[in-house]
Amino acid sequence: MSSLNNPYDAEKSLVHTSCGCHSSETCTHQNSESSITPTSSNLEEPQPEALPSDVDSITDRVVETAIVKAVFGGNDVARRRFMKVAGATAAMSMIREFFPVETAKAMMRDKIKDIEKPDLSIGFIPITCATPIIMAEPMGFYKKHGLNAKVRRASGWAMVRDWAITKEVDAAHMLSPMPLSISLGAGSPKVPFLMPAVENINGQAITLANKHKGVKEAKDMKGFRFCVPFEYSMHNYLLRYFLAEGGVHPDKDVQIRVVPPPEMVANLKAGNVDGYLAPDPFNQRAVYEKCGFIFKLSKEIWEGHPCCAFAASKEFATTYPNTFKALFKSIVEATHYASAPENRDAIAKAIAPKNYLNQPEIVLKQVLTGRYADGLGNIQNDPKRIDFDPYPWHSMAVWILTQMKRWKHVDVEFDYKTVAEEVYLAGQCSELTEELGFKATKKTYKTHVLMGKEFDPEKPDEYLNSFKISNLEPVTAKE
Repeated sequence: MSSLNNPYDAEKSLVHTSCGCHSSETCTHQNSESSITPTSSNLEEPQPEALPSDVDSITDRVVETAIVKAVFGGNDVARRRFMKVAGATAAMSMIREFFPVETAKAMMRDKIKDIEKPDLSIGFIPITCATPIIMAEPMGFYKKHGLNAKVRRASGWAMVRDWAITKEVDAAHMLSPMPLSISLGAGSPKVPFLMPAVENINGQAITLANKHKGVKEAKDMKGFRFCVPFEYSMHNYLLRYFLAEGGVHPDKDVQIRVVPPPEMVANLKAGNVDGYLAPDPFNQRAVYEKCGFIFKLSKEIWEGHPCCAFAASKEFATTYPNTFKALFKSIVEATHYASAPENRDAIAKAIAPKNYLNQPEIVLKQVLTGRYADGLGNIQNDPKRIDFDPYPWHSMAVWILTQMKRWKHVDVEFDYKTVAEEVYLAGQCSELTEELGFKATKKTYKTHVLMGKEFDPEKPDEYLNSFKISNLEPVTAKE
């Protein structure tokens, strides 16, 4: 994280996300698209220095960096020029003469000591959707906010859900419909859960076995056997939406079964399924293994749709409020860091190891950068194949709830807005985003467009009534 480099080092940038031009005082890449293959004229990109290993040292670095940034009005070019002229030692002495640096550090350490439970366990599934939650450990985001958090890998979503409900983990990487379903008691015991932040938007795909390269549209898929990672998943709801819009009933004309993401490629290879709508890297891994091709990116169904999220029980959030806030801030900051394209190569390297995703780095780079082989002999370039935006729109929750009703995945009555606003913490996410120095979103509802059809969150029952294919009788719109 370049924003936590030594603030007195003239050769280091303190820009939160940079294009790699750390050694020059001006950047020529801000408005140009960099080529995929580096040329001999490219400058070698200096790597950010390693973070200190203990929480107190990281806290001291955070405070000192903030003070130095403030002294120079956030102008990193001016800071670096001054450091070159004055030298690090003299600059440090001058700043400390006019500002009580050690007092500020002590106050920040005391604030971090208010964290009730610094040692945390966070469950995750090894997929690229979990990028911010995973990378926050090796890249120091948890430590920066006073937490000793360790991520714990699970094999499937039912396992993550059960860990979270039984408190085997303190928080979890979940699919964005899961906190809603758990809070409603759909498919699990009813436990109030919160979704403070979305992890990724887009980032999924429909992958088909190579024998189906002649398939052009949904109607060509009648009789197919599909798999999705979980019943209460965006993968399931987006696949169902795509099929139904093409005239294929997902519960009558095809088979859809739940398969843990790490087992999907093996099932495709073995011919157990014809395809899947799945998280990456398992779409790209099918291409890498030469057993499948990418038929359609999920962003072609709904541009900017949510997928995975950071979730915690309401009990955890209220029992350990300072811990919860520190964890919330860690995830939001890591998600914004992941949203910058120039950080994706470094992130791929950080999350590739066996204890995280256990995937070839080249597969992860194709997913995260959007320059990828599609399995049909083409190289595609779509930087928004996956993106990262933590804001949990209430309108997204309302759409998910309509689909739970549409396919009879929930059998209790509820008020859409009440559930959305109790579970998705849009207001708090906006406040923390602003506190961290990023642009905040103020409204919490907006319209969304799926395959050319607009969803108005103010008229959810009218939206349900509009579908020709559904497992429900028409719902009467409320006055």
